[in-house]
Amino acid sequence: MFKKISHVGLAVRNLDRAIEFYRDVLQMKISGRKKVESQGVEVAFVDIGGNAQLELIAPLDHQSGVARFLDKHGPGIHHLCFEVEDLEKQIKHLIDHGITMIDTKPRVGAEGDRIAFIHPKSMLGALIELKELA
Repeated sequence: MFKKISHVGLAVRNLDRAIEFYRDVLQMKISGRKKVESQGVEVAFVDIGGNAQLELIAPLDHQSGVARFLDKHGPGIHHLCFEVEDLEKQIKHLIDHGITMIDTKPRVGAEGDRIAFIHPKSMLGALIELKELA
């Protein structure tokens, strides 16, 4: 079951500049920063109120999926993340209904929670992340 929007992922080329913009210009709180080597990215979390966040995502190298996204689309909205209950059950339900998953098994995300991505071709062009809190 989809519970709520957890965060909106924004692809950025320069994480330091993006952090400065959200922190200094928009006066939002940066609540964390972390390298996720397994995904080839570094992320920063921006609190926007209402228990939702922005996730600023910058590639660590030119081979990562986010680097390819930036090359193709430029900076901007990368994905929407929905918090769900029982991620494995949700993945099975989606697959049973013909949805193409990028992750057919949960993996660990930047915040230590279990995540899985739905392929954009099954979601009208939007990359969707599902997240089950640890």
